[in-house]
Amino acid sequence: MSGSTPAHYTPGMRIRPTDLVDVFVYLVVLGVFIQLFPAVLSESFLIALLTAVLLKAVLEVVLLVKRRIVGRIRNGRERWIRVLNVLALILVLPGSKFVVLELVDWAFGDAASLGGFVPVTLLIVVLMLARGGVRKLFPETGAQPQE
Repeated sequence: MSGSTPAHYTPGMRIRPTDLVDVFVYLVVLGVFIQLFPAVLSESFLIALLTAVLLKAVLEVVLLVKRRIVGRIRNGRERWIRVLNVLALILVLPGSKFVVLELVDWAFGDAASLGGFVPVTLLIVVLMLARGGVRKLFPETGAQPQE
């Protein structure tokens, strides 16, 4: 999501075409996980769609936080600042998985489940890979490739 904005993007827009594509990609990946992993479940298509939207929102925030921390690591002049930011990154990466699990549980209760730490970690890795792959396949959508 970093970099220049597409020419068709206006400041008043809240949802960009790439956001919709991301949600659809997340929905497809989530659907595959629901079929392949018994611990990952959704009561209905609508719950799966809403879960994909929630995943999109949470992962955007996590990516933003991660980019800022990595920027501070790269730009840190003092060693202790870089070490502190590396520790923050070490906490954010697994911590974000617990945040995703708790938010899905809070939002949907028993209607949706992403399994546990291992399935949600695998799910998020596959989501990021699928998102990056789609953005590389269809660069004309104005999507920026993953860093």
